[in-house]
Amino acid sequence: MRIHSSENIAFSTNRTQRNATDMEKTLMKLSTGSKVATASQSASGLAISETMRAQIKGLSQAQRNMQDGLSVLELSNEGLNNINDLLQRGREMAVAAANDTLTDDDRKSSTMELDQIMQAINDTAGKLEFNTMKILGGDNPLNLQVGANPGQKMTIGDIDVSTSALGLDGASIATRQDASELISTLDKAIETISGQLTKVGSEMSGIEHHLENALVFEGNITQSLSMLADTDMAKEMMNFVQQDIRQKGDQMLIKSVNNNLQDAVSLLK
Repeated sequence: MRIHSSENIAFSTNRTQRNATDMEKTLMKLSTGSKVATASQSASGLAISETMRAQIKGLSQAQRNMQDGLSVLELSNEGLNNINDLLQRGREMAVAAANDTLTDDDRKSSTMELDQIMQAINDTAGKLEFNTMKILGGDNPLNLQVGANPGQKMTIGDIDVSTSALGLDGASIATRQDASELISTLDKAIETISGQLTKVGSEMSGIEHHLENALVFEGNITQSLSMLADTDMAKEMMNFVQQDIRQKGDQMLIKSVNNNLQDAVSLLK
């Protein structure tokens, strides 16, 4: 009589061990929700997925950078409009002071108000800040990282709208001649502010365009990453059930073979 029980046990034991390894991998996929939780599962897949995740995080940070840039430009826009209003009021006063009907007291009163206007312009230009950075005082241009990769930058130009930059140092309406000359100077200053407002509007549009692109890119990469790395939960659960059935079947087979072996040995005694 030939006994093949040892070969059957070895085969079943090896298959049980392989099945246990497969079950462990399946459980990891189910618990992490990822097909490529470890490099041993898919070295190339893990490398690609990690690169995608880095891009997603970079794009997310770039969007926050651009939101900060928009906040800077919104403050700039508000400050420029305030200065424009002050310049318009100054021009109105200069037109009035260019008339000989003003008394000396009228001119003194108007001069005091004009000085206050010039001071308010300098206060706005010198004190308006974002995160301690002066944004209307002629500081360096602001560079924004608008993408996840090197070189994806955008520059917000520096703005200097102090009275000195606008040619308003020494502005006076003490005489009719002074007032008449100031009208022309104020017209140039108002034109400068208008140009800065146009530039700020253009920069805001540029950032919004980059922001929309970043949102689209992030969405596309996120979708691609999901297709590459996310586990098909239903499929993996079915695999686990099948593996569990095979595992239990092999265990029963090993037990049965052991029993048969013991019976055969008893007969030989």
